[in-house]
Amino acid sequence: MSVWYPKNGRVIFHVDINSFYASVEAAYNPSLKGKPLAIAGNPEERRGIIVTSSYEARAKGIKTTMPLWQAKNLCPELIVLPPNFDRYRHASQEIFKLMAEITPLVQPVSIDEGYLDITDCYELGSPLDIAYNLQMRIKNELDLPCSIGIAPNKFLAKMASDMKKPMGITVLRIRDLPKKLWPRQIEEMYGVGEKTADKLRRIGVNKIGDLVEADRFTLRRILGVNGERLQERAKGIDPSPVDPDAIYDFKSIGNSETLREDTTDETVIATLLRRLARKVAVRLERKEVVAQTLQIMIRYHDRRTITRSLTHDEYFFMEDQIFAIANELFDVNWNGEPIRLLGITAQNLIEKEQAVEQLNLFTYQDHLEDEALQKVIDQLSEKYGENPFKKIKQPVNNDRPTTSFQKDFLDDYKS
Repeated sequence: MSVWYPKNGRVIFHVDINSFYASVEAAYNPSLKGKPLAIAGNPEERRGIIVTSSYEARAKGIKTTMPLWQAKNLCPELIVLPPNFDRYRHASQEIFKLMAEITPLVQPVSIDEGYLDITDCYELGSPLDIAYNLQMRIKNELDLPCSIGIAPNKFLAKMASDMKKPMGITVLRIRDLPKKLWPRQIEEMYGVGEKTADKLRRIGVNKIGDLVEADRFTLRRILGVNGERLQERAKGIDPSPVDPDAIYDFKSIGNSETLREDTTDETVIATLLRRLARKVAVRLERKEVVAQTLQIMIRYHDRRTITRSLTHDEYFFMEDQIFAIANELFDVNWNGEPIRLLGITAQNLIEKEQAVEQLNLFTYQDHLEDEALQKVIDQLSEKYGENPFKKIKQPVNNDRPTTSFQKDFLDDYKS
């Protein structure tokens, strides 16, 4: 079977469970199959917001983040359920266990999607055989539909898995790019958000193929290094490995500032914390990432330095959120002595496009009045949708669920 594998190169899968939350609910309760189904934070209240929906509901015009009253008007027969994160988490663990039976090179990127490097798995059959067998096992054993992209790198595999849903298997080779990838609109490219698409359209980049031909220096001028990286990916170049340990590789963004003179003036301190929060928020936005942990650094007049951090259930990125957390940390940990330097660092970062399941489904509606957060919900929720299931026992609900995809959950499937 090695004839199906490149002598120089890789074979990468991207596995994406279709309409994950809704599919899990239908697998748990088969009477829901084939019906318009939506998951909403407050299904008993008209102010509830749609978190995800089944394909049958989407065919009726139901969309993520749509107000529940509007969804009901469009589809009076819509079945609405509250999220059950324990159920979704358990399903995710079982999915990744099946992937790990094929290869140890499995990299989860969200609760319902992950990469596999099957380059050295030729004894299991051709890539198409392996993909089909995995798809059937997920369907038959967990009653969940999935789409699989097969490509020589992660970016192309991700793009391929989106090309046919539900239950699709798509191969995307370098030679296929002119016909399969480049004619697509630029906003369909993974890693291109609304703001980036707007900037690219201003320089005449309307399709992915236009990005391939765009001037490299112009891309760098308007998008920084990300412009060059996007162009490389559009050309089919992505050397990033499938890294099972990537879940532990948490980046950080921080700023610190030394005061002109040591101070205990709370107004001066609060002003500095606000300024630092603003700088960190700007950098998070520029890099299109969100954070889960915030750390502050306090350096006293005698150069003694302490760091304290707080990890939240929800991801955050806005200035007001960062300032509030930093202020709370400072109030609890400042000993009242004169301060020489303050620093704020956002940690446990993840790209917005990969933070699909990170919002706390049980509390996010409290923030919907904030237009900035609403916009991010739109971005992060674009692929929400997503049983246990025939052979999975119902997990015990010991505590109220928090976020759906935290780092302490990513490698549970290895247990």
